Amino acid sequence: MLRRLLGGGLRGGGGTPQNPPWGGGGTPKPPPGWGGVPQNPLRGGGVPQNPPARGAADQTPPDLARERCKAVTSFYHQPAIDAAAERPSVRLTPTTMLYSGRSQDGSHILNSARYLQQELPVRIAHRIRGFRNLPFIIGCNPTILHVHELYIRAFQKLSDFPPVRSDEAQYCALLRQLLEDHKDVVTLLAEGLRECRRHIQDERLLRPFLDKTLTSRLGMRMLAAHHLALHEDKPDFVGIICTRLSPKRLVEKWADFARRLCEHQYGTAPRVRINGHVAARFPFIPLPLDYVLPELLKNAMRATMESHLDTPYNVPDIVVTIANNDIDLVIRISDRGGWHPSRAAGQGDRVPLQHGRGQRAGPAPGGPFRGLMDASGQPGPMHGFGFGLPTSRAYAEYLGGSLGAAVPAGRRHRRLPEAAAHRRQSRELPHLGGLPGGHRSSGPRPDPKVG
Repeated sequence: MLRRLLGGGLRGGGGTPQNPPWGGGGTPKPPPGWGGVPQNPLRGGGVPQNPPARGAADQTPPDLARERCKAVTSFYHQPAIDAAAERPSVRLTPTTMLYSGRSQDGSHILNSARYLQQELPVRIAHRIRGFRNLPFIIGCNPTILHVHELYIRAFQKLSDFPPVRSDEAQYCALLRQLLEDHKDVVTLLAEGLRECRRHIQDERLLRPFLDKTLTSRLGMRMLAAHHLALHEDKPDFVGIICTRLSPKRLVEKWADFARRLCEHQYGTAPRVRINGHVAARFPFIPLPLDYVLPELLKNAMRATMESHLDTPYNVPDIVVTIANNDIDLVIRISDRGGWHPSRAAGQGDRVPLQHGRGQRAGPAPGGPFRGLMDASGQPGPMHGFGFGLPTSRAYAEYLGGSLGAAVPAGRRHRRLPEAAAHRRQSRELPHLGGLPGGHRSSGPRPDPKVG
């Protein structure tokens, strides 16, 4: 058995060895120092008297080996990170951020910096622990490992910063640097998971990690951006909270953005009509909507254009309906890009809303990131790696709301062309409650937590 294994290793699949370990070609020659052909020691044969000396390239200096061992050990065994990961995070509500964002003596800025100095390392340590708990084959992916190292460096920089007193400006500079360093984390995660998707047998194992990583990243960025915005004196703003947010203006801004991308991709774009409570104004954090709205609008425009390829200059409009009360904000984006017939039967309540393959996928097992694992091709201006809509759903749920798909009642279930067989008729972003709401309910609910 051992001889067969050794022979197979030298032959590399059979035939005459082309690259024997000791160099040269053709029939292998034994290296100097060997006394004849070695016999199987398990059968009592002779043992080589003078084993071949290791080449210079194969010899690892003891100092280098120790350094490598030390680097690996220090990467996985960091007592400061372990201790911080055991501490609970102290979360804020938007209402608390709103009413503590102003003070007569300016102490709110110093208090905010001290809160961040205590809170951010804890939250980052929680995410590092999440990376350590990933399956080995995923955690070793170079792109995933790069993101892991970004979090470790951020923890070290924040932990090494001295207590904030008179150097609050330097702390702000550190926050700006970290925001810049981590701006591409979502894209890197998408790329890393695509690279190792063939090794993932059960995608449900990744759902908690991805949801928590994406929402925790949003929470930390919101807190950091809020602190930096406290230094600015913008009308109708307290930090990142807009005290008189107009959903109509926000939709118009991102509709213009999505139409420009669509015109660049397809040569034309559907019009966007806005109706409902267009005059509504209320306190809200626009940062999550600045991510969710363009993703939904791009998805609706792409579905509309690709389901009307025969009449590209005569496509139906996209209708955005805004509805709000003292508790709820509902934004519904309706298109005529088609839908999956199974929605009519009440199936697929948690539909994976991917658009990385040119379609809004129908109900499928494996969680909302299924389309990311199966996606192929290169990202374009109207779609990326299939992370946009799942991330939008995670953001909506993180703020106490939800993101879902619905088919209007009374529609006939007609079979669409194959290219549009998995489109849906509308996208709805309900229950993104303002301050202090966020849930559709007859009774009071607590504020969503930021973090």
